[in-house]
Amino acid sequence: MKDLNKPFHFWMMMLAGLLFVACDASNGTADSAKAAKEVTPEVTSEAAKSGAEIVMYKSPTCGCCGSWAEHLRDAGFTVKEIKREDMDTIKAQYGVPDKLASCHTALIDGYIIEGHVPAADVKRLLKERPNIAGLTAPGMPMKSPGMQDKGQKPEGYDVLSFDKNGKAAVFSHY
Repeated sequence: MKDLNKPFHFWMMMLAGLLFVACDASNGTADSAKAAKEVTPEVTSEAAKSGAEIVMYKSPTCGCCGSWAEHLRDAGFTVKEIKREDMDTIKAQYGVPDKLASCHTALIDGYIIEGHVPAADVKRLLKERPNIAGLTAPGMPMKSPGMQDKGQKPEGYDVLSFDKNGKAAVFSHY
């Protein structure tokens, strides 16, 4: 019976996180309330196939995050960038374990995308729909999208899948 409550607790945490974003005015704009409406875990699979919106939280001073967003746009995704000073809070809100963290946190179709995950992996995730919390490229791999010149292939790192308990496995190897 205990295991049956895990999905319930996950979605309750997601709902609490959305309410927190709606009430948080720390970025000094009205974007927080608007973002809470737009960051819903249920996006239709039709939308996922046709350039679903990725909502990305990033530090206002991080340039590589913007480059990663451009990589995703080039791959057909719509990316909404939300600048936040409290990235540790965002990561905690969405359940990103410290050991799997990177510079930005993004959400798409009920999944978390942490860091410089290639667009091809995001597309594969949305196609296969595994029972995981999301994907991560921990740290800031030097030869990953957003961390190297545009158009270069990812090299020398792993993209990991992770579940809501923080258990990770290799999703892709570059």
